[in-house]
Amino acid sequence: MKLIGPFSQIITLNGLSLKGAIKDEELEILENAGILVENGKIKAIDRFENLRKSHPSIELEEIQQPMVLVPGWIDSHTHICFGGKRSKDFAMRLNGKTYLEIAESGGGIWSTVTNTRKESKENLLDSTLEKANHLLKMGTTTMEIKSGYALSMKDEIKMLEVIQQVKENCKADIVPTFLGAHMKPKDFDGSNADYLKILVDEVFPVLKAKNLAKRIDIFTEQSAFSVEESRVYLAEAKKQGFEITVHADQFTPGGSHLAVEFDALSADHLEFSGDEEIAMLAKSNVVATALPGASIGLGMRYTPARKLLDAGACLSIASDWNPGSAPMGDLLTQASILATFEKLSMAEVLAALTFRAAKALNFSDRGILQSGYQADFIGFPTSDFRDIIYYQGQMKPNSVWKKGELV
Repeated sequence: MKLIGPFSQIITLNGLSLKGAIKDEELEILENAGILVENGKIKAIDRFENLRKSHPSIELEEIQQPMVLVPGWIDSHTHICFGGKRSKDFAMRLNGKTYLEIAESGGGIWSTVTNTRKESKENLLDSTLEKANHLLKMGTTTMEIKSGYALSMKDEIKMLEVIQQVKENCKADIVPTFLGAHMKPKDFDGSNADYLKILVDEVFPVLKAKNLAKRIDIFTEQSAFSVEESRVYLAEAKKQGFEITVHADQFTPGGSHLAVEFDALSADHLEFSGDEEIAMLAKSNVVATALPGASIGLGMRYTPARKLLDAGACLSIASDWNPGSAPMGDLLTQASILATFEKLSMAEVLAALTFRAAKALNFSDRGILQSGYQADFIGFPTSDFRDIIYYQGQMKPNSVWKKGELV
């Protein structure tokens, strides 16, 4: 057992609702507090002196400077396993080129597919592990990583095997997701439905046999897979016991309806969700995941986060770190910018980065600082928690603990 502290403030996020709006006044803020850790879990949180008096001979990890402690960030949507980069695409976009024009010039998702396919497994592992460790340093103690940039059976499996190795070599918890249904590959001779059937018949059994992914994602959009094509695919995934998440409503509504229909863990993007979709998501158990990095990268509207919260939805925020639409990868900066445009309270942002994001990954043991929860937390060099979002991501955590160990 170990006592860590004293912290200027501990923001526990304890007692907050899983859905709907949250006011800052609802936050539990413990001052001059300490945290007791045993076997990777939180044993107790109290005033530091109280814990020290009741455990006089305990191992002490003393904090010497002002520090605010919050739960570790949980990033439920990333694409950090890929080859190459797309800075040329971004420059073309800034010069007014459309997505189609960029794709026709050799850019777009297909350029990443080409680079990822030719990347060696060793190089892909090195680059993905480097990004995962960077996210951990920035405070993300649990992260999802998707496949979907190889779009052939052999290379999608290669991606998932790389993600598995990242999981074994990174101190953060890694959650793999199979996104073979990112788009129909250009070199596939057949229909969208034919391609999805091959994923079901040939890839799903490998995912199960090799335990490579328990989650299935699909990009439901006019440029990828229609609602009806997605419905057939998701029905099969659900039947086979996979967890489901959906790229939904990024450019047109439709995917969120499927997410609710199949009781998906989350519907991600939602930039074009209207009042009907917002009301539907709010009544469901589906987590509405905003991806402000994609809005910034593409120069388009944000997820209607304020409306979703006011309607009673569970809102999480994820980075969507990818080489095309969201190359920044800085979760806290993106969340702070979204908060400014959507008028989110600091409590709502913190909830969206922690325990509400945990729900999107089907975790109930993290994202809150309370007894029995996983001891994942991050410290910021300040005595006022409001500085974390006030500095819009420029204040970084200077201490990250994973399962109670300073990493």
